[in-house]
Amino acid sequence: HLAVAIGNDGQESYVDYVEKIPYLILMISILVANVAALTTFKFRMLQMRVSVIAALLFLGFQIWIAVDYFNAPDGLVFKYNAIFPLISFILDLLAARSIFGDELIVESGSHLRAAKRRAAGKK
Repeated sequence: HLAVAIGNDGQESYVDYVEKIPYLILMISILVANVAALTTFKFRMLQMRVSVIAALLFLGFQIWIAVDYFNAPDGLVFKYNAIFPLISFILDLLAARSIFGDELIVESGSHLRAAKRRAAGKK
């Protein structure tokens, strides 16, 4: 649940993420981006870019929730899980940074092997 709407009579009704169609579409696109990032592990640069795209989508989603929070009527109470996209944004950025670090390690290993082959060929 995204929020709880409290009526004048004290009746509570829950507002889900999937009740808003734009939220649902954004969540599906984020899911597709994260699944693509998980399945493109053999192509590290593509994986890193998709990870950054997913992080930006999460940031946009969090900003959208924040705008809805500040424009919400008085009887609407947002739950703690409204900050989960922010946490996911941070985790996606950390993943992209680690993927980039892995790519740098692989490239440096390739350069070392190439230099070793060149040195062995000159002898």
